[in-house]
Amino acid sequence: MLDELELHLSTTTNRLGRPYQQGTIRAYMTGARTLDRWMTRAGVEHDFTSCDAATLNQFFRHHYETHDVPKSQDGKGGYTGGTSTLQRNCRVLFAWLEEEYEVPNPWRDKKLHRYASPPQGKPKTLSSEFVTDCLRVTGNGNPRVRDFETTRDHAIIRVLTEGLRAEELLNLRVQDLDLHGHTLVVVPLKGDRNSTDGRTIPLQPKTVRALQRYLRAREGHNLSQGPWLWLGTRNRNRLRYSGLYRLTKRIAELAGYDPTEVSPHSYCHTWADDLLSNGVSGENVMAVRGWKSAAMLKRYAHDQASQRAVTAVHQLGDRY
Repeated sequence: MLDELELHLSTTTNRLGRPYQQGTIRAYMTGARTLDRWMTRAGVEHDFTSCDAATLNQFFRHHYETHDVPKSQDGKGGYTGGTSTLQRNCRVLFAWLEEEYEVPNPWRDKKLHRYASPPQGKPKTLSSEFVTDCLRVTGNGNPRVRDFETTRDHAIIRVLTEGLRAEELLNLRVQDLDLHGHTLVVVPLKGDRNSTDGRTIPLQPKTVRALQRYLRAREGHNLSQGPWLWLGTRNRNRLRYSGLYRLTKRIAELAGYDPTEVSPHSYCHTWADDLLSNGVSGENVMAVRGWKSAAMLKRYAHDQASQRAVTAVHQLGDRY
């Protein structure tokens, strides 16, 4: 059934009539495989078609208690498993079973317990010192630093400061760069994706120079003729999220910081604060970022809102 589900997801379209992205397929399959492992451990002898609301309630409760319980004073537990996300991903499995095997869908049963997402904390904005130190330990744009990994890592940190999501950065192709125009183009990850969609990202001059030096270092890579911009070290294939995640942690540690305090997405919050602090309007921030809702701007801008307000008032000087 797992093989059938994966084949179904890879050959059908989402509600917008477009193929599922590989990351989405992996998420749905992870949900199904997690349920499969729990059924084996719990001694459920039948297949997925036997799962009713009561069985799923046991499964989700077990997952919540072993993954999502809030941290206690001894530091155990914590919101790490995402039972709400798991529940959403498993829903796809049972919608498919209803259609393909004509079995009742437990999601239509009012007895199925629903789990809400854990409360989101404030986005953590990185300090300017942190970003500066990370750029420093990756060569700080020194043209004499020419080894592939350092040059690549510096360019990646630079591009992260331009507000790209991790997947947007990883999906960049060489042809997406317009260094003479000081811009690059990212393809939307969700919703209105098609072959002509794209969002133009303005680049800082130092980012342009970092990318230019990386392209020069990239020419010596075995896969330099391929389309993907970011390539692995030791002539390995394109960079993936796990590699980017480790990269940001490693650089933070080299710069003398706690690596648990940073992830690729941390730079997105910092970018929003940088622009707003320097007078860029919320409308323009939303346009560059591709946000359609002001709620996202409010969330990303929340962390340093008080400090920006204090700075803005101080800049007025004496008002009377």
